Amino acid sequence: MMKRIWPIATAVMMDSLRRKVVYVVLGFAALLVLAIPSLPDYGLGVESAVFREVALALSYVTGLVVVLSLAANRVPAELEKRTVYNVLAKGVSRWEYLVGTWLGILGVMAGAIVAFTAIEMVVGYFTYGELMWRLWEGALATWFEMGVVSAFAVAVSSVTGPVVVVTAALAALFIGHSRSTLLGGEGAMALRPFYPSLDAFNVVNPVAHGSGVPLVYMLSMVVVFVGFAGACLSVGVLLLSRRDL
Repeated sequence: MMKRIWPIATAVMMDSLRRKVVYVVLGFAALLVLAIPSLPDYGLGVESAVFREVALALSYVTGLVVVLSLAANRVPAELEKRTVYNVLAKGVSRWEYLVGTWLGILGVMAGAIVAFTAIEMVVGYFTYGELMWRLWEGALATWFEMGVVSAFAVAVSSVTGPVVVVTAALAALFIGHSRSTLLGGEGAMALRPFYPSLDAFNVVNPVAHGSGVPLVYMLSMVVVFVGFAGACLSVGVLLLSRRDL
């Protein structure tokens, strides 16, 4: 099984690197990180916590841009160019193709987030004189959440084009972080346990202003990640299996 999935994931990663989208996003994000300490509102008395908070936000946006640029285009482009037929003709099932595509995007995103977090740590060390190891906890949370978003986007991309994929992914992201707003009334409190919330991945406060994320909470993020990503990919496989190729 993995002998068929891994080549697909590798092809996605190599194609992403050839397109240079990741490099452009990382370069622009790195410039923004370098500019954080020099913002007028901060001055010389800027606290490292503020830097960590802004850095986490930039890391999140970077991951989101990478995910949407890759997940929204990969499957629709291969379906349009009919290159997917060559893959399926080699004995690769549709679910293996979809999972392999998602794993490839996940790998590219991991590399981008690791590189960006390393840049943040270097800037933070030379600016504030401390190694901000807790940024890696925020990076892991971002990777988990973007993994769920990419699984959703890949699932939607199996039946529609890039514009709809991006719109649907952003809408899902908004809904995932709006539980308190949408279910704020007393009558809706009973629905909270069933709401597909992504707030489990929001670790800005403990990373930027606290003492870090507890291990038990990190494990809970893993459970949420596996559950949501698995559900999205299952729906995507079902949609792709019903599509007439």
